Amino acid sequence: MTHSPRKIIIDTDPGQDDAVAILLALASPEDVEVLGITAVAGNVPLPLTQKNARIICELAGKPQVRVFAGCDAPLKRKLVTAEHVHGKTGLDGPQMADPVMPLQEGHAVDFIIDTLRREPAHTVTLCPLGPLTNIATAFQKAPDIVGRVQQIVLMGGAYFEVGNITPAAEFNIYVDPEAAEIVFKSGVPLVVMPLDVTHKALTNRARVEAFRGMGSEVGRMVAEWTDFFERFDMQKYGSEGAPLHDPCVIAYLIKPDLFTGRHINVEIETQSELTLGMTVADWWGVTKRPANALFMGGVDAAGFYTLLTERLARL
Repeated sequence: MTHSPRKIIIDTDPGQDDAVAILLALASPEDVEVLGITAVAGNVPLPLTQKNARIICELAGKPQVRVFAGCDAPLKRKLVTAEHVHGKTGLDGPQMADPVMPLQEGHAVDFIIDTLRREPAHTVTLCPLGPLTNIATAFQKAPDIVGRVQQIVLMGGAYFEVGNITPAAEFNIYVDPEAAEIVFKSGVPLVVMPLDVTHKALTNRARVEAFRGMGSEVGRMVAEWTDFFERFDMQKYGSEGAPLHDPCVIAYLIKPDLFTGRHINVEIETQSELTLGMTVADWWGVTKRPANALFMGGVDAAGFYTLLTERLARL
């Protein structure tokens, strides 16, 4: 059975794991058609995230992909970044040359709005891999597009794993909780890849060596990026490897049966000093609040890494 590829916009703040997600998407044209990549401030500030997005497209041999710069700060808060995880450039590890391909004219938010208005309703999926600022801004600026989105598949939040930037909050949601609240209350069908899933998709030596063993520039870069941010997570969690968070989003679009979850209510905490940015996930169904998200809880890690290795080997 052939299916036409899902049209997607990747909204991202690269980040080594964002880079792997983008590479996976660009390696899988039969499954996803990347209409454009929109950069947002998050892991590192916007000038670096938009530059990193272009570096990754060039690495994939796809300089024709359109990359737009978006919001450089959260809706209402000062930007919190994660250089402590990703390094000063956001892609620390291997040496990277500056990109040659241009940044597109125009703002990422306008690109999102124009694309959703132009494409038939319910044919474009948004794939946010960072803070939700660009998506929320587009929804506020053009409410007519909200009902046209097919689905939002995002990496963010946590429930059983709770937080990674504060005791209660996951980084992407914490950076712009007001944006997250807008997206989670939007009524768009949501699929959420929280830390609960991504922390079950850990690298290990064999998985990293499989990337390195591809003998390609892509394989070498992915192995070096993984080596770099693995050190941080292994120290922090005492785990064998590091989670590749963001590729879970793209893997879900290609092979949804790798993941298991529940359709539940998820609310975003925006008021509390203690739990700001927490994704309050009603996993046990103890409230009467209506379900608004397919919140993932499990992943077939071996299948996930097999898919990743097979696809990245194409680039």
